[in-house]
Amino acid sequence: MDSAFFSGDFFLQNAELVARHLLGAILVRRWPDHEVRCRIVETEAYTGREDQASHGRNHPTPRSLPLYGEPGLSYVYRSRGIHWMFNVVCEPVGCPAAVLIRAVEPIKGELSPTDGPGKLCKALEIDSSHHQLDVCSAQGPVVLLQGTPVPNHQVCRGPRVGMGKTPEPWYSCERRWWVAGNRYVSRGSGLRPEEAL
Repeated sequence: MDSAFFSGDFFLQNAELVARHLLGAILVRRWPDHEVRCRIVETEAYTGREDQASHGRNHPTPRSLPLYGEPGLSYVYRSRGIHWMFNVVCEPVGCPAAVLIRAVEPIKGELSPTDGPGKLCKALEIDSSHHQLDVCSAQGPVVLLQGTPVPNHQVCRGPRVGMGKTPEPWYSCERRWWVAGNRYVSRGSGLRPEEAL
């Protein structure tokens, strides 16, 4: 399956737009002797310093500093000291924002379960060594391709998952998108169709 590479300008957009339009994109994971390809079926947006669920809130820290950097770079961190999480930095330099890739559907190659952000990183062997990589690079070990856009009537939108003690309105704001009826979407997804953007 051939698809075009994203341009860096795509990731300059607001993280919510990027999250919505990454549905249907192809995540390519390359090793020296083979590769696997997966269709992105669930995403979450984290935007700006005001977003109390984002690592970019308040001020830069050693962990969050990459969020303030170049759009189109990967942001990989460990959640609760257990699971790796794969994100892509969005919006102009200085605006801390990213999209979390929550779930993917394998389309080339065999994988263990990928119905959740920690599971997909485990299946694709994504870890800190893949932090701050250019996901638009033709030669990178983790690359995003444009794939086939998902029409609005096949997309759902709802609150993000695992917000813990995040205060409102950030706890329940609808910044998660997923492909309706897809069996690889993580648990906890609601059913409300997305309004057209």
